[in-house]
Amino acid sequence: MEINSIMNLHTRSQTDRRIIAAVVLATIIFLTLGARLDMWLLDEMRSNARQQFNQQQLVIARNIQHEIERRLEQIKDEIRILGEVVAGQNFNAKNLNTDIQKSFKRIRENGVYRIDLLNPAAGPNFYCLPGRSAPLFYENSGSAGHRRIREKIRKNGELWISKPAYSAKEGFQMLIGRRIPSVPPGHLVFHIRLRQLFSPFLPHIRSGQTGYAWIINGAGRFLYHPESAFIGKSAYTAREKRRPVISFEKINAIQRNKMLEGKEGTGSYVSGWHRERQGEIEKLIAYCPIRISNNPEGLWSVAVVAPTAEIEAYISQTHIWRVLLQGTIIGLLVFAAGTIFFLEMKWNRVLEDRVKERTEELKKSEEKYRSLVESAEDFIFTVDARGRFQSMNSFTANFFGGHAEDYIGEGLERIIPRESAQKQREMLALVFKHKKSVRDEFRIPVGDHHEIWLSANFMPIKDKADHVSTVLCIARDVTETKNIERQLINTEKLAALGTLAAGVAHEINNPLGVILGFCDLLGQEMAAGSQAYEDLKTIERQGYHCKQIIENLLSFARLGEDSDKSSDLNLCLQEIFEIVRHTLEMGNIELKADLAEHMPPVKGGARELQQVFLNLINNACAAMKTGGVLTIRTRIDRVGKRAVLLIKDTGTGIPARHLDHIFEPFYTTKPEGEGTGLGLSVSYGIIAKYGGYIDCVSYPAGDPDIPADRRGTVFIIKLSFDDKHRKMENGGSDSNR
Repeated sequence: MEINSIMNLHTRSQTDRRIIAAVVLATIIFLTLGARLDMWLLDEMRSNARQQFNQQQLVIARNIQHEIERRLEQIKDEIRILGEVVAGQNFNAKNLNTDIQKSFKRIRENGVYRIDLLNPAAGPNFYCLPGRSAPLFYENSGSAGHRRIREKIRKNGELWISKPAYSAKEGFQMLIGRRIPSVPPGHLVFHIRLRQLFSPFLPHIRSGQTGYAWIINGAGRFLYHPESAFIGKSAYTAREKRRPVISFEKINAIQRNKMLEGKEGTGSYVSGWHRERQGEIEKLIAYCPIRISNNPEGLWSVAVVAPTAEIEAYISQTHIWRVLLQGTIIGLLVFAAGTIFFLEMKWNRVLEDRVKERTEELKKSEEKYRSLVESAEDFIFTVDARGRFQSMNSFTANFFGGHAEDYIGEGLERIIPRESAQKQREMLALVFKHKKSVRDEFRIPVGDHHEIWLSANFMPIKDKADHVSTVLCIARDVTETKNIERQLINTEKLAALGTLAAGVAHEINNPLGVILGFCDLLGQEMAAGSQAYEDLKTIERQGYHCKQIIENLLSFARLGEDSDKSSDLNLCLQEIFEIVRHTLEMGNIELKADLAEHMPPVKGGARELQQVFLNLINNACAAMKTGGVLTIRTRIDRVGKRAVLLIKDTGTGIPARHLDHIFEPFYTTKPEGEGTGLGLSVSYGIIAKYGGYIDCVSYPAGDPDIPADRRGTVFIIKLSFDDKHRKMENGGSDSNR
């Protein structure tokens, strides 16, 4: 025996060593594959990040394109409109200046700094500047420059746009001309500074942290660039002069073959600088065309660029932290697995010895538990899948006036009514199907005028193949508990409200006092009117709101006190709208507010009324889990003595059987853990405290007889107006208006 034991131990040791070696080898292979996969994922992440960032830059470029084209379209529309007006004035200089000045006001921010009216046949030419009270006349109406402009307009139809011309002093300028449909014909010319056209938005464009935008015309010259020295110069030569040691072949190819051809796209290139940084810097570029005119064809191109280092630095840093975290987790897992494996091997040997001991002990305990079952004063029996008794303890048999062997093989109908027996068979079917315990309570009649309640637990008994062979039922008489529960339930509701109010006041008022105190100290150190100061005041208001809610709980039982307060109903609602706005947006709920104007103050404390409104809005949101419409409307009733507030949702509605109980303390239709049942009861108390009225009408969503547009819940609140305020408005009289 001893030799066999030693040989078994030796064989087990060799097997353990082979298992450990296999685990170590598998771990090394797994870590190697994981490292290779991680490097591949890093490359994919960088590539995806570059593509996504370039797509975002392309969106910025398109926005710039749309903004410039929109501004130029405004100028074109204005010159068309002004041309019609000028033609109608028949070149009356006195009236023309007024009309032109009006045009200046509309398009001055778009870069127009001067308007010329060329009229060689009807008199001297004149031009206007913004703010001038009178036009400045040209006597030389037939100058070569004017003749060229008129000729350009004649050749290109009703509207002509010049190519941008550059001067060191004014930068790029361009002309937009229009033929005036009059007899004899005249010509209207707008002078535009591109610097003014771009300045409202282009200098503020940012891509990433330091990215910027630039624009080139059809000849490849910079119309705009953050570095003003580049404006007016060729994009090809300006870069080479700035950094001749770097090849700009890639960006030049992009400009020549794509941007100047009117194409849209993304890419990357190497630059010699980026703002204050010098050296070779790879940049991402997104570009799109800006179409200035079709006749003659005018085409610019806008590009948005940013260094790739801004993107990859963040990705690399994230990757390093991820690798460190993964390494730490893997190390902990390997250590934990090794420890568990070692302990498991150790405990396996110990358990083998203990199993033998436990087997003997189980034989003894089986007899012990059999005697306990027989002596227990509980209903204990087993049944098969068809509901027939397989065994029964003595207490159960004696209770029904027989012996255990009298009921073996009989059905459940032998001791309980047929309806209850059918329900228990359904419970048994669930146990056999799901192989899990099921608990149920049911009544059993005893005699002619008495019944008992049993709380039963049906537990599966499985065989070696994990199939449920029989079901064990342990039931206990809970009749007395049920009676006591019914007697105490109303008392508990009333007592719990007072206990809860006192507990909340004690546990929350102290930290609320600390919060409000520190808000006051911080407010003294901040400048009034600053954003931080306003945020702090918001915290302070909500803190007082919480404090008021606690006081409302405490005052729920004394409804007659403090009933002389008044509040602005619309203002209270507007403050609540700001608080719940984010919640409504997250729940995809549309808020429709219709607040009556000139609403007199109503009786009621502002914070208490806001608590009521917040409770009702939260309940409405809970009823619209997939979104909907929340309508809040205030009005004055026909008599004019009360304010009426309606809060309507398009949610699931409240079944009719619950409507009579919704204002009872602790009554809730929400699932366990989602509602306390206090919200509507406290709201009812607050409204009643100020002599108001609250009611509810609901159309459940599941009712097929109700149209879809009427489904939901409506809460109607009626509040009396403050008599003191009305007396002040009427000069102290009580007469009704």
